[in-house]
Parts: sequence; C-alpha cells; structure tokens
Amino acid sequence: MFDRVIKMIGKENFNKINKATIAVVGIGGVGGYAVEGLVRSGVNSIILVDYDVIEESNLNRQIIADKKHHGYFKVDEMESRILNINPDCKVVKIYDKLSVDNIDILFKYSFDYLIDACDTILVKQELIRLCLEKNISIISCMGTGNKMNPSELEVTDIWKTSYDPIAKKIRKYLKEQHIYNKVPVVYSKEQNEKFEGSIPSMIFVPATAGLLCANYVIKSIINRI
Repeated sequence: MFDRVIKMIGKENFNKINKATIAVVGIGGVGGYAVEGLVRSGVNSIILVDYDVIEESNLNRQIIADKKHHGYFKVDEMESRILNINPDCKVVKIYDKLSVDNIDILFKYSFDYLIDACDTILVKQELIRLCLEKNISIISCMGTGNKMNPSELEVTDIWKTSYDPIAKKIRKYLKEQHIYNKVPVVYSKEQNEKFEGSIPSMIFVPATAGLLCANYVIKSIINRI
C-alpha cells in the first residue's frame, strides 16, 4: 500500500518513518488530519491523546465526526480509522484530559515526535517545556478558529510569529521560564473581526494545519527540513 510513498522518498527513508513513534495530543479538527497524514505516510506507531467524544458541533470540520458515531470517544474512532487504513499500525490510546497536574501520563510512554493539537494554552506551554527538557521533537499548532484562508498558514519558529494571541502567550511564558530554544509551530497570519460566544470555524484551516504538522514531522524524520 505504500509503493508510491517509497517511490517518492526511497525505501531507507520509508523505513525511518515506519519505525518512528508519534504522539498526537488532541484528536479534533487539527489533530485528526495530522494523524491521517501520518498513517498514510507509513507511520506504524501512534499515541492518541484525547478525552472527548464526538459531538454535533464537530461535524463541520473533524475527519472522524459523523452522525452515526455521535457520543463515541474520539480516540476510539481515530483508532478504527487508522486500522482500516493500516491494520498493522500500533495504536496507544490515552483517554485523559491533560493538565499541568497529570501531564506525566503522556511521558510514561516512549515516543520520538509530538504533535500538539490541543486547545489548552497551559498544556501547550507545558508540552513544549517538557519536550525541550527531554529532547523530544515537537511541533505545536496555534489558533485555527475564526480563520478562513489556509494559504495564510505557515510553519515557523514560535519567536517569528505575529498576530496570533496563543503564540503571544506562549512566547511570554517561554521568556518567563528563560527558554529561548527554537520551537516549530503552525500558525496563521490571518486576522478577522472579533466574535462573541463560541469560536466560528470551517474545515479549511484546521485540516490544512493538521496536514502541515504531519508534513513537518515526516520531513524531520527523513531530514528534509
């Protein structure tokens, strides 16, 4: 099933991808597409982290969301999708909602790369700090809500971001912790009008952001960054 992948990158590089273990925190609009990109590229070991279930509000943008599986755990549905693509893929599921207090749950497992697609800023900050401390490669996705144009997305260093309020808070946190390492992130320069209530969203930006995260990890594994 991976003949065309191997034709693109070569057998040696494919074997590197196949042997890597990737953790994805948050299996929503961004994380679901990140996992999709990883699995279809040959990643054979994935750790899924998400406490949530599929809801009506997820239908407009999340790859695992449909009416048939309303109320099902996202990690279970993502695992099912993974195994329907590649039955040999090894999947670990963590059902906990990560917080600063319980984040060590994730780091009990061994993994090579982490894609941060969660919504909680405190958790994003702690994931970055711990990955840097433990020398684990990480890419973190900034805000994708209230954005329409996927062409405004880019992969860059956290210190080169602008406009994004999540990135601003993370930069402030890193400065307070005297951490000045490069941290790859996916973020958008797009600016829209402010809103009240729930965050507006469509599929285009989160899906593209997830694929950019997966693409970064794959290129990192095969040294093409």
